Amino acid sequence: MPDSGANRRHSLVTGGAGFIGSHLVERLLARGDRVTIVDDLSTGQRDNLEACAQARFIEADVKDALPSLAAERETFDEIYHLAAAVGVQLVLDDPAAAIEVNVGRTSEVLRYALDQHKPPHVLIASSSEAYGKGTRTPFHEDDDVVFGPTSVARWSYGYSKALDEFLAISLHRSKGLPAVVARFFNTVGPRQLGSYGMVLPRFVQAAIASEPLRVFGDGSQSRCFCDVRDVAGALPKLIATPTAPGRVFNVGSDREISILELAKLVIRVTASSSEIETVSFERAFGPGFEDLPRRVPDLTRLREAIDFAPTISLEQTVADVAQFCAAGGIAP
Repeated sequence: MPDSGANRRHSLVTGGAGFIGSHLVERLLARGDRVTIVDDLSTGQRDNLEACAQARFIEADVKDALPSLAAERETFDEIYHLAAAVGVQLVLDDPAAAIEVNVGRTSEVLRYALDQHKPPHVLIASSSEAYGKGTRTPFHEDDDVVFGPTSVARWSYGYSKALDEFLAISLHRSKGLPAVVARFFNTVGPRQLGSYGMVLPRFVQAAIASEPLRVFGDGSQSRCFCDVRDVAGALPKLIATPTAPGRVFNVGSDREISILELAKLVIRVTASSSEIETVSFERAFGPGFEDLPRRVPDLTRLREAIDFAPTISLEQTVADVAQFCAAGGIAP
C-alpha cells in the first residue's frame, strides 16, 4: 500500500528516464514515494516517463544536479544510482567518456549521500561485465575476476563498473554508508533501445520489419535474460534489506539460452518471415573483440536475501517488446 504523511519515502533515481530507471520510478510511485529523477537524456527518453507525472524531473548531468539539490537542502531516504554509459557499442565508440561517466558520477553520488545529515540507503547499479572473462560458471559474487588487457577497449566498461563497486563497498566499511551493489545480467523488456548494441530489441525490430536477424559469431554463446519489470520490483526490496549494505548481489534470471536460439524464439513469437544472418565479431566490432561463451548468474545470495524469483517468461517479454514497438514505442 502507498505510504503517506510522515512515513512517505523520498527517493532519488539517477538515470530515471532510462530503460531500467523508468520502470523503477513507476514502482516507487506506485508504493507512494516522492520521487526525484535526475537524467541528462543522453540515453534516457522523456517518453519513458509518461506514467510518472507525479515525479520531479531534473534534466541535468548528475554532477550538476547534486550541488543544486544540496543547496536546496533536499534529503532522501533512498538513492538509486542507475545513470551510466550503457551498451557495448556506446562504450566502444568512446571508452574514455564511458569510464569518466561511470566512475566519476558514482563517486559524486556516494559523496553526496555521505554529506547528508542522515545518509540514505544507496543502491549502485553494476553489471555482469564486472566479472570480466569469468573464472567459473555460474558466476558467484565472490569469484575472482580476470579482465583482458587495457589495450582492448571492450574491457573498459567492466573495469569501470568494478571500480564503482570498490567505491561503494569501501565507503560502507570506512564510513558506514548503507550502500548495496546490484550486478545486472541482461535485463530486457519494453523501452530498451537496440541502438547501443542491446540484442533483444535489435532482434525484435528486425523481425517486425522482416529483415535478417544479425547474430554475432556462430550464435552458440549463451546469456540469461530477465524482464525489466522483475528487476525493477527487486531493487526496492534489496535496498531495504538490513543485511544487504556492503554486499554485491547478482540480479537477473538463470534461465540460459544461446543467442542463436534467442533469434529463433523472436522469429517464432513474432511470426516473422525473417532469416538469421551470422556476422563475425571482428566485422561487427573490429579486431580484438572478445566475447564470453557463457554468462550465467548464481542467484543464491539474492534468493536468500529477498526470496527473488522471476515471474515473467522470456517468451512473454519478447511478445511485450514486439507489441511496444508495433504500437509506436521508441524504435530500437
